[in-house]
This record gives sequence, C-alpha cells and structure tokens, in this order.
Amino acid sequence: MNISVELTLTPLQDNYEPAIIHFIKKLRASHLKIIENPLSTEVYGDYDQVMQVLSTEIKEAFSLIENGLLYMKIVKPDRHDYEPHF
Repeated sequence: MNISVELTLTPLQDNYEPAIIHFIKKLRASHLKIIENPLSTEVYGDYDQVMQVLSTEIKEAFSLIENGLLYMKIVKPDRHDYEPHF
C-alpha cells in the first residue's frame, strides 16, 4: 500500500535551522520519493518503508531539539504526481 505524507518540523527554539536541515537531509538519504517546498516536506512510498524511515528520523530530530512540533498528514495513496484539473 502506497501513501503520501506531508511533514512540517517546527523547533520551538532559537537557532532552529540546523535541526530542520538535518531532518531534511536524512529524509533525502532514505531514497524515498521526497518533494520539498518552502512550507513542508512531502514523502511518498510504500507504507511500511515510509513509516519505518519516519519513525527513525523523527526520533532523531526530536533528540536534537529541546522543544518542537511535528505536523504530519498521511494520505492514501501515493499522490506525488497529482495535478489539479481545474
């Protein structure tokens, strides 16, 4: 089963950029389909693979920040090729 996940990591601290950059680089290294935009990072792929990577990388990201939020939306199926038809 394929899924789409939208993530927004928000460290609640000064000097927040290094934690976000580290998180995104780790997601890029996962070899999953990743699309980045100024507001969020999107991850696409097989449910089990995506969730395994996210579990590991979210835990690491949280260990690198003192306080923070992670917003996550999960959609079934993989929608990386979505184009509006209006």
